[in-house]
Amino acid sequence: MTLIMFLRPKTYTARYPQWMVGRPLLYMSSALASLGDAMFGYGQGSIASAQVQPSFILRMFGKEVTMAQIQAGQTGVDPFLQAITVSCLNLTALLASFIAAYLCDLLGRRMSVRIGGVMYFIAALIQIFAPNLGALIAGRCIQGLGVGILSMTVPILQCEIAPAHARGLFVSIEYICLNIGYAVSAWVGYGFFFAMPSEISWRGPYIVQAAVALVLIVWTFFLPETPRWLAQNGFQKEALVTLADLHGAGNVSDPKILATYAEIVGAVEFEARMGQASWRQLFTQYTRRCIVGITCQMFAQLNGINAILYFLPSNLTRAGFTISRSLLYSGACALIYCSGTIPAMFLIDRFGRRAFLLFGSVALAASLSIVGGLQYYADSLPLGSARVSAADAIFFGVCLYLFFFGATWGPGPWLLGAEIFPLRARAKGMSLSTGTNWLFNFIVAFITPPLFNAINAGYYFVLVGFCIISFAVVWFIYPETAHHTLEDLGEVFGDKVMDDEGPAREKAQRSANAIQRERSGLPVITDSETTLRPSMSPIIPTAKEQGSIVMKERCSVSTMESDV
Repeated sequence: MTLIMFLRPKTYTARYPQWMVGRPLLYMSSALASLGDAMFGYGQGSIASAQVQPSFILRMFGKEVTMAQIQAGQTGVDPFLQAITVSCLNLTALLASFIAAYLCDLLGRRMSVRIGGVMYFIAALIQIFAPNLGALIAGRCIQGLGVGILSMTVPILQCEIAPAHARGLFVSIEYICLNIGYAVSAWVGYGFFFAMPSEISWRGPYIVQAAVALVLIVWTFFLPETPRWLAQNGFQKEALVTLADLHGAGNVSDPKILATYAEIVGAVEFEARMGQASWRQLFTQYTRRCIVGITCQMFAQLNGINAILYFLPSNLTRAGFTISRSLLYSGACALIYCSGTIPAMFLIDRFGRRAFLLFGSVALAASLSIVGGLQYYADSLPLGSARVSAADAIFFGVCLYLFFFGATWGPGPWLLGAEIFPLRARAKGMSLSTGTNWLFNFIVAFITPPLFNAINAGYYFVLVGFCIISFAVVWFIYPETAHHTLEDLGEVFGDKVMDDEGPAREKAQRSANAIQRERSGLPVITDSETTLRPSMSPIIPTAKEQGSIVMKERCSVSTMESDV
């Protein structure tokens, strides 16, 4: 307990410039925090493109192969060793996602993002200079720690800073950044491919990875902490100011800001009396939420996305393309994947989460059936030009799959995992959901190479079966969570997360008055000196006070300009 109290922040300082207050701060915070997910997407693509390069295979697996042997799938590399190389990241990410539950609550959201960025940067340096497979796996394991922390923290940060009506938009921004990271890695891998036979052809992408991690680390020193974490950890005044800076152009007396702040304070005070949720309470008190959080991430993996992405160049080579064409088409697939997120950004808040996931299950099952059937046909043809037409059709099927996944089962689980748990259980709940993602991510990455070797195109139809099961689970279990604030979701799941809002609304009004008077240079009125009505109407200052406020603000602006 002493160590926890020592590590817990004692002060909070907002370092973002005042000219950013309002929408610029909100959207910049969302986009730049999402660099954490962009780095995960980038890592997926960089290892995928490296696996079809002779210099990488020689350095890491000791097999001297030609391009023709790689295209024919005759590299001599043990598929289980290949699986370990790819999936080791997922195991450490699984571990880190549970550690992040404590980091996120103890140190705050932005500090957790910073720690994840630092680990990612260190991992990139190790992989740039990796002399052998052991060093590469060590680098990927450290990268997994960073990815696990970021993948757990960033969705929480997004949901806690987003307006209630736009949580889907903000988490979709996060997911499109992940997809952009994958797309960038695909095109960077394709560009560096032409540096062969030099090893820079596969080391170069890791240099870009280190640069992106450095940008994220620097931005965390300016990123605002979330109002909900501030309110939960004793920074009530800072919570209201941050909430106003993100959503009210800095106006702490805005009735909408005060209403949101009252809900946050009410939930925090109610949950403080209950205490932080234990892991046992997570399952016993929030059972349905846990089922939704676990199954959404489980099916996001079992529906086949990383069976496609981790081995996309290899799969396209298996379909009949040359290696250079496979890398080029992987880049094209990545752009389709990104574009799929656009419908989710603008429609998932309007039509709801259930509709998107149900449609996604059907669309993914159809797309995988097309790819699997065409792969059966392609396997019956001889290698070479005879397979080109079938390979083109498989490429079209993969593009359909990636578009529909990017629009539905891509952002949906991350949004649900971050929004469905109450504040007292949010970090642990998101950790549980994210941990499930990494567990099944590891399982899929590990079993995919040997299963492709064993049953070839039949593997796609295994994934079709999981898509059908996911439809049934969503239909019978998932409630609709759109159009509710985070604090209101207790009504959706049938478990109470806050008391009557009256006292919280009074406290919100008192906080707004205190901040307003402090900014105007007037003495702060204590609770014993005034009795406030339980109303959300802002206190309108007298003309003298208003003039004092204006003069104070103008002086502040002049001082800032002179400082600049």
